[in-house]
Amino acid sequence: MSNSNFTRRGVLRTGAVTAGGLALPTILTAESHSGFTNAPEGGTVTLGFNVPQTGPYADEGADELRAYELAVEHLNGGGDGGMMNTFSSKALEGSGILGKKVEYVTGDTQTKSDAARASAKSMIEKDGAIMITGGSSSGVAVAVQGLCQEAGVIFMAGLTHSNDTTGKDKKANGFRHFFNAYMSAAALAPVLEKLYGSDRKAYHLTADYTWGWTQEESIAAATEALGWETVEKVKTPLAATDFSSYIAPVLNSGADVLVLNHYGGNMVNSLTNAVQFGLREKQVNGKNFEIVVPLYSRLMAKGAGENVKGIHGSTNWHWSLQDEGSKAFVKSFGTKYGFPPSQAAHTCYVQTLLYADAVQRAGSFNPCAVVEALEGYEFDGLGNGPTLYRAEDHQCFKDVLVVRGKENPTSEFDLLEVVEVTPRSQVEYAPDHPMFAGGQLGSCNPGA
Repeated sequence: MSNSNFTRRGVLRTGAVTAGGLALPTILTAESHSGFTNAPEGGTVTLGFNVPQTGPYADEGADELRAYELAVEHLNGGGDGGMMNTFSSKALEGSGILGKKVEYVTGDTQTKSDAARASAKSMIEKDGAIMITGGSSSGVAVAVQGLCQEAGVIFMAGLTHSNDTTGKDKKANGFRHFFNAYMSAAALAPVLEKLYGSDRKAYHLTADYTWGWTQEESIAAATEALGWETVEKVKTPLAATDFSSYIAPVLNSGADVLVLNHYGGNMVNSLTNAVQFGLREKQVNGKNFEIVVPLYSRLMAKGAGENVKGIHGSTNWHWSLQDEGSKAFVKSFGTKYGFPPSQAAHTCYVQTLLYADAVQRAGSFNPCAVVEALEGYEFDGLGNGPTLYRAEDHQCFKDVLVVRGKENPTSEFDLLEVVEVTPRSQVEYAPDHPMFAGGQLGSCNPGA
């Protein structure tokens, strides 16, 4: 389905004949190229929501699906409009996308790359999905992003935190609103130094796939630059549920900080095991033993309960933020579902609006028109302050939140508190930064 002659700014076609009889290339703009994958016909357009409905990240998947359903409701003119009212772009009017009613299909990634690709492939080929979004695993995101590039549809990544998604595995048809591992480390390390000092020995437990690897690399590099020593790095299977055998060696390692590069159910279980082994009451090297969770979510905090109190990490967004966009989204989500949204819900809702807005501004569903509309796009009003979709790698740049588990929560949802809003300038990096090296963005593929 790929078209190797398609450049990002237009379609390269041979066949224009000069007076001398030579065939020269003719450039057609993305908008004039009608032959793209799943070009919508009639009065509807179909989006594909591919989320983990089973597996260790299923809680995030459930909240993502709620957010997608809310976004579709708002795009079609239902509800109170949510963040469409605060979004700096005013292209969306609640009349669908380019006047077409938005419909959607769903799939279960199972938090497995092969299952996620199969699910996305089915939504594209059988259901006519013109855009795929979702996921809570970077392994899934990288796999599905590659598939969407091959198929000629846009991929608006859900929750994916690996540097690789917009690093070595970046694709022209893929876009990420969520922050990444490098940004977490850049925001978190100065706070950790301020709290715990520069003379620390860290032990890393790391989920054994692309996200864990890049999270470990990022936080180790950032803390070592401040003077910390990395004592040990141990990989753990994504399917693990009991981490006792991984926690025990920490006790005799000489480390005084445990870094849990785990997410979702993995983090809930590993943190619980660490507390059961008494790490939180332990003293090593004359210092209180500390635990750090570089990537946090409210859903994880809820699962881990009392164990998260005082533990620091980073997050992409939190429902307690008081900007107009965040308040509008929390109100809409809370009215519909009865509780506040997670960061996974937020980024998925925003990605859906950003896709619809790009189509609306471009005046075309052609994926290459969408790419043009999103590259270098600056916007505000969606809960993270002024944000840039960088053209070079399709990564969003915005402020990052450092959070900690609340000592005295007022409800089952009031579990994290924002301790610092790290400005965007502190977490930015060059497109050719070594942690993001390798791979090419390539050219947009419109598919059929």
